Amino acid sequence: MKTNILKKRVIQGTRHQNENLLPAVLLSPESSEKKWFQSGMNEQNSVPEILVITSYPPRECGIATYSQDLITSLNNKFGTSFSIKVCAMESGKSNFKYSEDVKATLDTTNSESYLKLANDINKDNLIKIVLIQHEFGFFHKQKEPFLKFLYQINKPIITVFHTVLPNPNEALKQKVQNIASACSELIVMTNRSKQILLEEYDVPTSKINVIAHGTHLVPNLNKDSLKEKYNLIGKKVLTTFGLLSSGKSVETTLKALPEIIKTIPEVMFLIIGKTHPEVVKNDGEVYRDMLLKTVTDLKIQDHVRFINSYLNLPDLLEYLQLTDIYLFTTNDPNQAVSGTFAYAMSCGCPIISTPIPHAKEVLTKDTGIIIDFQNSKQLAQGVILLLGNDKLRNEISTNTLQKIVFTAWENSAVAHAKLFAKQTGSKISMLYNLPEIKLDHVERMTTEFGMIQFSKINQPDFDSGYTLDDNARALITVCQHYELNSKRRDLILIEKYLHFIKYCQQEGGNFLNYVDMDKQFTKQNYETNLDDANGRAIWALGYLISMKSVLPQEFSSTAVSILEKTFPHIETIHSTRAMAFIVKGMCLYYKGIGTTENVMLTERLANRMVEMYNHESTKNWEWFEGYLTYANSILPEAMLCAWNVTGKVHFKAIAKDSLDFLLSHIFNENGIEVISNKSRFNKGQQPDKFGEQPIDVAYTIMTLAKFYDAFQDKKYLDKMIIAFNWFLGENRLNQIIYNPCTGGCYDGLEEFNINLNQGAESTVSYLMARLTIEKYINEK
Repeated sequence: MKTNILKKRVIQGTRHQNENLLPAVLLSPESSEKKWFQSGMNEQNSVPEILVITSYPPRECGIATYSQDLITSLNNKFGTSFSIKVCAMESGKSNFKYSEDVKATLDTTNSESYLKLANDINKDNLIKIVLIQHEFGFFHKQKEPFLKFLYQINKPIITVFHTVLPNPNEALKQKVQNIASACSELIVMTNRSKQILLEEYDVPTSKINVIAHGTHLVPNLNKDSLKEKYNLIGKKVLTTFGLLSSGKSVETTLKALPEIIKTIPEVMFLIIGKTHPEVVKNDGEVYRDMLLKTVTDLKIQDHVRFINSYLNLPDLLEYLQLTDIYLFTTNDPNQAVSGTFAYAMSCGCPIISTPIPHAKEVLTKDTGIIIDFQNSKQLAQGVILLLGNDKLRNEISTNTLQKIVFTAWENSAVAHAKLFAKQTGSKISMLYNLPEIKLDHVERMTTEFGMIQFSKINQPDFDSGYTLDDNARALITVCQHYELNSKRRDLILIEKYLHFIKYCQQEGGNFLNYVDMDKQFTKQNYETNLDDANGRAIWALGYLISMKSVLPQEFSSTAVSILEKTFPHIETIHSTRAMAFIVKGMCLYYKGIGTTENVMLTERLANRMVEMYNHESTKNWEWFEGYLTYANSILPEAMLCAWNVTGKVHFKAIAKDSLDFLLSHIFNENGIEVISNKSRFNKGQQPDKFGEQPIDVAYTIMTLAKFYDAFQDKKYLDKMIIAFNWFLGENRLNQIIYNPCTGGCYDGLEEFNINLNQGAESTVSYLMARLTIEKYINEK
């Protein structure tokens, strides 16, 4: 019986220093039977608790929404690592009906509430960390009790400063320093805020963490379809949203509209949001009434639409996705960060903003326009420029998405969880939840003919056409999925990809690789070595044949017919990776239809690889070539497959030695860092960094799984988990590579950013890895 592979790989940290962090465990959200904890941890033990002190829905304010989004992302990402509970802050007596995660309330106007809460926290052994969402307005009536409260708590405190005011007087500086001294860690959301804390408040840099305001991943829905849904067909849409108050300075846009309308009469300005509850409490609807009067006075009623409600998140994100320009016109120069601003960027909105620190940090000429406070003339000029130039606006939209993608709530969750682990040592372990398996993006990228090669963000780039490579990998992926779920819908995709492979086969048994949207083979087929593509096709055909007992008989018959036609051509192939793919395919073919002929062919190809290994390998370079490059792990895997089929022990020895050599170069204290796609790693030289591709991580995971099956050595399982965590954010940039919203996988991990596009290769590579992992989390 196989061991449970998900027991003990955890990420730990210490309170006082940054240690190398061990890779995290994976957990599947689909069944409680798949939830395992740190080795030696009794499952009956209570899960450690994080107490978040914050305003919280149904209270309507930006920080309440922020906290809800953060907690949701932490639960989705690390649901069994810790329990998150909320202490909801209230201003005076309130009658809010909270969700079950709220275990306490704090009346911020009542000094006695602070002492009682501190005592309750100290007595509660489950609470390991207190996370406080700080805004000066929350505590302005009880400044001293709040500070005493911080010093009375005997648990680590992490405080998030939503506002960091520049140019502080001595009283404010002392207040912030006192708060900082009471806390183990501080979080700010912009580099500018960190700089102010360092330079103007003298807060130690070791305490300050920059974690950007989280943003939602969105599916990038069709703008025209959304405009039709919301009765905005033919309109150029300007949008602002958020709880209304005079600080929003919405009138700046209203006063600009007459000039905009002269040039762009189809413009429509959406003002989304209720009036802020605190404003209503103190002033009623005076500000909204003033805006309504301004609209009437300027005679722009046909160009302004008020949406006087607190929209639910899906509706809000749809409004933002249909928006042509987002307008952020606050008149507060000290507003450090804006959630509405961040959400608009996550939806790809070109932005025109006043110069708050957040805007100055992320907006450049490539991502938006900054205007002076209350300057309607500049706003009008910016709107006319962008609405009059579709190409520029689309470029800005793409640049905006690239600029903001690192702020996804999933990445924020990783950053927060690492901070929790650092502060509690072994008391909190980071146990990743496995994402749900879904083929949404595969289906989106697939036409009636096959799978499109590239994407623009998450939409198919039809101009890129098709490749045999991608459709062969897609065939394997969907076969894996069918093995797991036996869904009839998979059979439609399997048939498409199989027929595409057949379409690419030529009279001599070889395959062409590149096909355009007119189903014509392109000239690239005659300018590029196609051996690897031929090898991948044979691997895919072998995989399907190995499943002949569970697939329709006509599928395996077709695959056998195509594969056997390749035999004469196979003998002419000498490319290392192509031979490795073919060996894998032939071994799978043997599993489905065992014949002496395919054993002999497998052995001949494997012996060619042995000759290459013997020629190149030395004591410190146990490899088949004088370099490492792409798809490296398939070479030792091919040797393993050859041993399984032929029983020749020298294949086994080379398989193990070469894989151990490879693993020593791609695994380190940071996890997995596969060979860069920018250049080869030549013997005797140092490898280039950056340019890590999902396909190489996926191939490594699949190879490790085969080696574990063969040798039952747990080191292969451990490395398989480490490698899969790369997709979930355990990588050099601590950013997700798999996008759970679209079901696509980003195309690569670069030096400073991820590649935003979600093409066929990366998406099917992720799914190959995910489906491979699934086989093992179900075993004990």
